Amino acid sequence: MAEANAEITSNEYINHHLTNWTFGNHPTEGWIVAETKQQASEMGFNAIHLDSMLWSIGLGVLFCAIFYMVAKRATSGVPGKMQAFIEMIVEFVDSNVRDSYHGTSKVIAPLALTIFVWIFLMNFMDLLPVDYLPVIAQKIGGLLGHNPHHVYMKVVPSTDPNVTLGMSFSVFALIIFYSIKEKGFGGFIGELTLHPFSAKNPIAKILLIPVNFILEFVTLIAKPISLGLRLFGNMYAGELIFVLIALMPFYLQFLLSVPWAIFHILVITLQAFIFMMLTIIYLSLASQTDH
Repeated sequence: MAEANAEITSNEYINHHLTNWTFGNHPTEGWIVAETKQQASEMGFNAIHLDSMLWSIGLGVLFCAIFYMVAKRATSGVPGKMQAFIEMIVEFVDSNVRDSYHGTSKVIAPLALTIFVWIFLMNFMDLLPVDYLPVIAQKIGGLLGHNPHHVYMKVVPSTDPNVTLGMSFSVFALIIFYSIKEKGFGGFIGELTLHPFSAKNPIAKILLIPVNFILEFVTLIAKPISLGLRLFGNMYAGELIFVLIALMPFYLQFLLSVPWAIFHILVITLQAFIFMMLTIIYLSLASQTDH
């Protein structure tokens, strides 16, 4: 734990745990793996967080593999515990889709299931002891000749805004796609320019178009931003609390980490559910042709 390495200050320990394993094009040093948080920040958009990609893709593959194996071994008789658990998740997601989505697309239910399970798995990584996997990564880095203190490993992908905003902007692309698919391009533009204010007078209607567009565009673009930042903010705060607990004496770590971990189980599940439900609602609104 943190107290086992006395030469590292609390500030350095927190920064180390909140820094991603970053590879990118540094302005002065070229393509490198960042050895400090400053180097990682100086790369800007010319960088990729390798740990976020590793864990998010790995957990996505794990999700697909588990569901594939259960589906392949599924029986119409008495189901096993794993099959019953998976069926319970599928039925839970399916009932929420039926209640909230009013379109006809067959993609929404599989999409909602993927979002819920994938985000839950990414959030679940926050319940692992904060030092174990990073320390393993440091030891592997040391064997490969790297300075262990320069080896970074964030294991909770949903604490990376690049991941959460990437997912939310993917949902945003689907919102645009379904809006144009169901309403046509003209209907989509009309929705952005002729609401919420309208007038029967043609001149007044034209004058209201810029006002409507500004209001509707802000509302539209706020959806993916709020969707991604909500998940990031809640998970980042939860991870930071675990890191702060790890700085305390060992006897306090157990007393504080166990209750917080139990409460955090509700948080990680709720955050996955909220992201899924908002996605369903946004796509349902995009598919409506009332106007």
